Amino acid sequence: MEENGLQYISRVRNVNVEHHENLSPLERLALHTTDKVGSMGFFFLVALWTICWILWNTYAPKEFRFDPFPGFILWLFISNVLQLILLPLIMVGQNLQSRHAEARAEADFELNVQAEREIKELLSNMKKQNNLILEILRRLDESGQSQ
Repeated sequence: MEENGLQYISRVRNVNVEHHENLSPLERLALHTTDKVGSMGFFFLVALWTICWILWNTYAPKEFRFDPFPGFILWLFISNVLQLILLPLIMVGQNLQSRHAEARAEADFELNVQAEREIKELLSNMKKQNNLILEILRRLDESGQSQ
């Protein structure tokens, strides 16, 4: 699109929408998991679960304890299984987030290049207008002096 000698961006890219539309259901699951597991809410949930587990299996009546103190073997097993499942999934989610960040950076760069072109065009047009105004003023001054 061109207006008064200036070229404008005819299509603005929304990289966020493009990225979201190109994700598979499994990639969306990985991103969702990465977002949730990387939150303070998840941290507090795991911390609360661990504290309750250890306190219960340390201070509850012996007949109700299910994971003997001090080893907490079942707690370690469950924690390790969760880690083994979540770590690769989080890594996939982080790779997807990185890909999205790179796409945003590329779109920002494209926009900055276009803005630079438009600014150069504006400055060039302003310089032409200034020269034209100076020429008009010079002619008016000459015609005023000749009278």
